[in-house]
Amino acid sequence: MTPLSLAGLDPRLEALIDRVAERQRAEFGHCEPDLKADGSFVTACDRWSDLTLVEGLAELFPGEGVLSEEGRQLVPATPAYWVVDPLDGTTNFAAGIPYWAISLARFVDGVPVLAILDVPPLRQRIVAIRGAGAWRNGKRIPPPSLQRHNAGCASLCSRSIRVLQKLPDRPFPGKIRLLGVASLNLVSVAMGQTMAALEATPKIWDLAAAWLVLEELGCPLRWLGDSPGHLQVGKDLGQRNFPLLVADRQETLERFMPWAEALEIQRVV
Repeated sequence: MTPLSLAGLDPRLEALIDRVAERQRAEFGHCEPDLKADGSFVTACDRWSDLTLVEGLAELFPGEGVLSEEGRQLVPATPAYWVVDPLDGTTNFAAGIPYWAISLARFVDGVPVLAILDVPPLRQRIVAIRGAGAWRNGKRIPPPSLQRHNAGCASLCSRSIRVLQKLPDRPFPGKIRLLGVASLNLVSVAMGQTMAALEATPKIWDLAAAWLVLEELGCPLRWLGDSPGHLQVGKDLGQRNFPLLVADRQETLERFMPWAEALEIQRVV
């Protein structure tokens, strides 16, 4: 069985994601967050979503490992495996801000071949297949290089915004947006909503699905530290960041590179 064909997702996989999305919508605004060791928030809904997705994927795709934010964070030894962020944007979710995502990516031979980003509050689902393109709610997404950016927006994460202080004499080449959801910050470029996005400390589960969407829509990407390509089996990625800059086209990437280079990247061996 394959998880996806050009006709759409496997119905059982869609049903699994639908179940998690529905539970998240029902619990939105009713969850008290706990503080994790790294200072980030987690809720009971994060934990339930993670367990449900991990167990569901194991049932649907036996023999394929899973790396997830709230579960096992080691790179699986199986040739094909899944990378899961069950609720990207927990701070938004816990604060009553209706913008978060469910992120899943299937890796084969160390690279993502299938990406699914579900946005429960907007009832939108973005799917990408390596070599075939990307879709939103079943409609093909055109490359952002073919779209206009009249708004001129660029996305920063809360940790990358410090670069503005490092270049005080240079005007930032875009209207700044902080969405609070790493995966959607990145995908906003592929969707033509922003022209560039800078993420200082994304983990593999933050970017796995967005990475493939960006590649399929021809968005240039610059890793600013370690690259997640061909991850080492058994490696613990719990503390590993993969900072990156993405843009709608190459000239935009070069225009934003001075701010990307202003990040102080700390590599974790």
